[in-house]
Amino acid sequence: MQKIGLFFGSFNPIHTGHLIIANYMANHTDLSEVWLVVSPQNPLKKKDNLLNMYDRLEMVNLALEDAENIRSNDIEFRLPKPSYTIDTLIYLRERYPDKSFVLIMGADNLITLKKWKNYEIILRDFAIYVYPRPGFDSSEWANHSKITITNMPLMEISSTFIRNAIKERKNVRYFLPNKVLDFIDKKGIYL
Repeated sequence: MQKIGLFFGSFNPIHTGHLIIANYMANHTDLSEVWLVVSPQNPLKKKDNLLNMYDRLEMVNLALEDAENIRSNDIEFRLPKPSYTIDTLIYLRERYPDKSFVLIMGADNLITLKKWKNYEIILRDFAIYVYPRPGFDSSEWANHSKITITNMPLMEISSTFIRNAIKERKNVRYFLPNKVLDFIDKKGIYL
Protein backbone atom coordinates (compact mmCIF):
# COMPACT_ATOMS: atom_id res chain seq x y z
CA MET A 1 0.00 0.00 0.00
CA GLN A 2 1.39 3.38 -1.03
CA LYS A 3 2.05 5.67 1.95
CA ILE A 4 1.14 9.31 1.27
CA GLY A 5 2.09 12.22 3.52
CA LEU A 6 -0.52 14.98 3.71
CA PHE A 7 0.96 18.40 4.39
CA PHE A 8 -1.99 20.75 4.98
CA GLY A 9 -1.53 24.49 4.83
CA SER A 10 -2.79 27.87 3.76
CA PHE A 11 0.42 28.31 1.72
CA ASN A 12 -0.13 32.08 1.85
CA PRO A 13 2.35 32.09 0.11
CA ILE A 14 4.18 28.80 -0.30
CA HIS A 15 7.87 29.35 0.49
CA THR A 16 11.20 27.57 0.55
CA GLY A 17 10.57 26.29 4.07
CA HIS A 18 7.41 24.45 2.95
CA LEU A 19 9.33 22.92 0.06
CA ILE A 20 12.21 21.81 2.29
CA ILE A 21 9.76 20.15 4.69
CA ALA A 22 7.90 18.39 1.85
CA ASN A 23 11.19 17.27 0.27
CA TYR A 24 12.50 15.98 3.59
CA MET A 25 9.32 13.98 4.24
CA ALA A 26 9.23 12.59 0.67
CA ASN A 27 12.89 11.58 0.63
CA HIS A 28 14.05 10.99 4.21
CA THR A 29 11.09 9.03 5.60
CA ASP A 30 9.16 5.96 4.43
CA LEU A 31 6.59 8.06 2.52
CA SER A 32 6.11 7.38 -1.20
CA GLU A 33 4.76 10.87 -1.91
CA VAL A 34 3.81 14.10 -0.20
CA TRP A 35 0.64 15.96 -1.14
CA LEU A 36 0.46 19.65 -0.30
CA VAL A 37 -3.21 20.12 0.58
CA VAL A 38 -4.20 23.76 0.09
CA SER A 39 -6.71 24.64 2.82
CA PRO A 40 -9.32 27.26 1.89
CA GLN A 41 -9.75 28.31 5.53
CA ASN A 42 -8.16 26.90 8.67
CA PRO A 43 -10.82 27.08 11.43
CA LEU A 44 -8.14 27.93 14.02
CA LYS A 45 -6.68 30.87 12.08
CA LYS A 46 -7.98 34.35 11.30
CA LYS A 47 -9.01 35.01 7.71
CA ASP A 48 -7.14 38.36 7.67
CA ASN A 49 -4.63 38.61 4.81
CA LEU A 50 -5.72 35.23 3.40
CA LEU A 51 -5.28 35.35 -0.36
CA ASN A 52 -8.01 33.59 -2.38
CA MET A 53 -7.56 29.84 -2.55
CA TYR A 54 -7.10 29.71 -6.33
CA ASP A 55 -4.12 32.09 -6.28
CA ARG A 56 -2.60 30.08 -3.40
CA LEU A 57 -3.11 26.83 -5.33
CA GLU A 58 -1.54 28.40 -8.44
CA MET A 59 1.54 29.39 -6.40
CA VAL A 60 1.82 25.84 -5.03
CA ASN A 61 1.57 24.42 -8.55
CA LEU A 62 4.24 26.84 -9.80
CA ALA A 63 6.52 25.87 -6.91
CA LEU A 64 6.09 22.14 -7.61
CA GLU A 65 6.57 22.14 -11.39
CA ASP A 66 9.90 20.30 -11.14
CA ALA A 67 9.31 18.46 -7.86
CA GLU A 68 9.66 14.70 -7.55
CA ASN A 69 7.29 12.78 -5.26
CA ILE A 70 5.53 16.01 -4.22
CA ARG A 71 2.27 17.29 -5.68
CA SER A 72 -0.54 19.68 -4.88
CA ASN A 73 -4.04 18.71 -3.84
CA ASP A 74 -7.15 20.91 -3.85
CA ILE A 75 -9.55 18.37 -2.31
CA GLU A 76 -10.65 20.80 0.41
CA PHE A 77 -11.95 23.23 -2.23
CA ARG A 78 -14.84 20.80 -2.77
CA LEU A 79 -15.52 19.95 0.89
CA PRO A 80 -17.66 21.93 3.37
CA LYS A 81 -16.05 25.03 4.92
CA PRO A 82 -14.34 25.49 7.25
CA SER A 83 -11.97 22.63 6.49
CA TYR A 84 -11.56 20.16 9.33
CA THR A 85 -8.62 17.78 8.97
CA ILE A 86 -10.57 14.77 10.20
CA ASP A 87 -13.22 15.24 7.49
CA THR A 88 -10.58 15.51 4.77
CA LEU A 89 -8.69 12.46 6.07
CA ILE A 90 -11.84 10.33 6.11
CA TYR A 91 -12.83 11.53 2.63
CA LEU A 92 -9.37 10.76 1.20
CA ARG A 93 -9.27 7.33 2.85
CA GLU A 94 -12.64 6.47 1.26
CA ARG A 95 -11.65 7.89 -2.14
CA TYR A 96 -8.24 6.17 -2.21
CA PRO A 97 -8.63 2.83 -0.41
CA ASP A 98 -5.32 1.62 -1.90
CA LYS A 99 -3.35 4.35 -0.08
CA SER A 100 -2.34 4.85 3.51
CA PHE A 101 -2.33 8.47 4.70
CA VAL A 102 0.04 10.11 7.17
CA LEU A 103 -0.50 13.60 8.54
CA ILE A 104 2.52 15.95 8.37
CA MET A 105 2.58 18.84 10.84
CA GLY A 106 4.91 21.17 12.67
CA ALA A 107 5.51 21.01 16.41
CA ASP A 108 3.57 24.29 16.66
CA ASN A 109 0.44 22.52 15.37
CA LEU A 110 1.06 19.40 17.43
CA ILE A 111 0.83 21.33 20.69
CA THR A 112 -2.66 22.55 19.66
CA LEU A 113 -3.83 19.12 18.45
CA LYS A 114 -6.21 18.68 21.38
CA LYS A 115 -8.21 21.70 20.06
CA TRP A 116 -8.82 19.98 16.71
CA LYS A 117 -12.17 18.47 15.79
CA ASN A 118 -12.13 14.74 16.66
CA TYR A 119 -8.40 14.73 17.38
CA GLU A 120 -8.82 11.40 19.22
CA ILE A 121 -9.97 9.75 15.97
CA ILE A 122 -7.03 11.26 14.08
CA LEU A 123 -4.64 9.80 16.68
CA ARG A 124 -6.41 6.43 16.59
CA ASP A 125 -6.57 6.05 12.80
CA PHE A 126 -3.65 7.99 11.32
CA ALA A 127 0.08 8.31 11.88
CA ILE A 128 1.52 11.82 12.31
CA TYR A 129 5.02 12.88 11.24
CA VAL A 130 6.15 16.02 13.03
CA TYR A 131 8.84 18.47 11.99
CA PRO A 132 10.42 20.56 14.77
CA ARG A 133 9.74 24.29 15.06
CA PRO A 134 11.93 26.65 17.09
CA GLY A 135 10.40 27.46 20.47
CA PHE A 136 7.80 24.66 20.45
CA ASP A 137 8.21 21.70 22.79
CA SER A 138 6.51 18.54 21.52
CA SER A 139 7.95 16.24 24.20
CA GLU A 140 4.44 15.63 25.61
CA TRP A 141 3.80 13.52 22.48
CA ALA A 142 7.25 11.93 22.14
CA ASN A 143 6.16 8.45 23.26
CA HIS A 144 2.81 8.31 21.45
CA SER A 145 2.64 5.24 19.20
CA LYS A 146 1.15 7.16 16.23
CA ILE A 147 3.48 10.18 16.37
CA THR A 148 6.97 10.33 14.89
CA ILE A 149 9.07 13.39 15.72
CA THR A 150 11.50 13.72 12.80
CA ASN A 151 15.08 14.96 12.91
CA MET A 152 14.49 17.53 10.20
CA PRO A 153 16.67 20.66 10.49
CA LEU A 154 15.04 23.63 12.23
CA MET A 155 13.84 26.56 10.12
CA GLU A 156 12.26 29.88 11.04
CA ILE A 157 10.81 30.95 7.69
CA SER A 158 7.12 31.83 7.81
CA SER A 159 4.52 33.05 5.34
CA THR A 160 3.74 35.90 7.76
CA PHE A 161 7.36 37.08 7.60
CA ILE A 162 7.27 36.95 3.80
CA ARG A 163 3.94 38.80 3.51
CA ASN A 164 5.19 41.52 5.85
CA ALA A 165 8.47 41.84 3.96
CA ILE A 166 6.63 42.19 0.64
CA LYS A 167 4.32 44.81 2.17
CA GLU A 168 7.41 46.74 3.31
CA ARG A 169 8.88 46.29 -0.20
CA LYS A 170 11.87 44.31 1.04
CA ASN A 171 13.67 41.77 -1.09
CA VAL A 172 12.34 38.23 -0.52
CA ARG A 173 14.29 36.46 -3.25
CA TYR A 174 15.49 33.01 -2.13
CA PHE A 175 12.65 32.78 0.41
CA LEU A 176 10.31 31.83 -2.45
CA PRO A 177 10.73 29.90 -5.69
CA ASN A 178 11.36 32.33 -8.56
CA LYS A 179 8.10 31.43 -10.34
CA VAL A 180 6.12 32.14 -7.16
CA LEU A 181 7.87 35.46 -6.67
CA ASP A 182 7.16 36.41 -10.31
CA PHE A 183 3.47 35.51 -9.83
CA ILE A 184 3.28 37.68 -6.69
CA ASP A 185 5.03 40.59 -8.46
CA LYS A 186 2.82 40.42 -11.55
CA LYS A 187 -0.40 40.39 -9.53
CA GLY A 188 0.78 42.92 -6.95
CA ILE A 189 -0.11 40.51 -4.15
CA TYR A 190 0.54 41.29 -0.46
CA LEU A 191 1.28 44.97 -1.05
